[in-house]
Amino acid sequence: MSTPREWAPPLLDGPALLERAVGYTRTSLQLVAGADLHAPTPCADWDLLTLLQHMNDSLAAFTDAADIGYVDLVPIGGEDDAPAARVLVDRLKGRACALLAACAHHPGPGEVLVADRGLRSDVLAAAGSLEIAVHGWDVARSCGEDRPLPAGLALELLDAFPLLVGPEDRPARFAPALDVPLHARPSSRLLAALGRPAL
Repeated sequence: MSTPREWAPPLLDGPALLERAVGYTRTSLQLVAGADLHAPTPCADWDLLTLLQHMNDSLAAFTDAADIGYVDLVPIGGEDDAPAARVLVDRLKGRACALLAACAHHPGPGEVLVADRGLRSDVLAAAGSLEIAVHGWDVARSCGEDRPLPAGLALELLDAFPLLVGPEDRPARFAPALDVPLHARPSSRLLAALGRPAL
């Protein structure tokens, strides 16, 4: 995902959006127990274990950007994949809670430093919400489940979408957008905008 845009419409309720995205994805992560960690995912060239590792890195980056000093340098590893997956899922849940706390410390339009750029904290929270929610869907699909994003969450993410994803993100980060029927559910419309075919 690209660095979120510097401009934004009137305030987004980023922390509330983030809390709902985390709640949705925590349920998807419960499906990982017993799943094939080498199962393909909707993310090209990634298996489930690689997706979980990416989610861990993304949550760490978003939390650092919110400036709470949460840095975990303990490597993830093990002789087989099952312990690594359990560690990753537990770590993801912890990082999600840390990110929620970080965003709660930046209410309103406060500025967060991302690399050398200042960014409104509500836009940062919306970017984290999109990343977390869509990868929650990816996890569920990798585990053989269809878990549409809740309609309200998907609609709010669609509203924030132009702030978070631009032409420069394709095809490097996202596949071209897919066409969906006008009557498609909000979850399918959001996923199609990111190049993911929904059921």
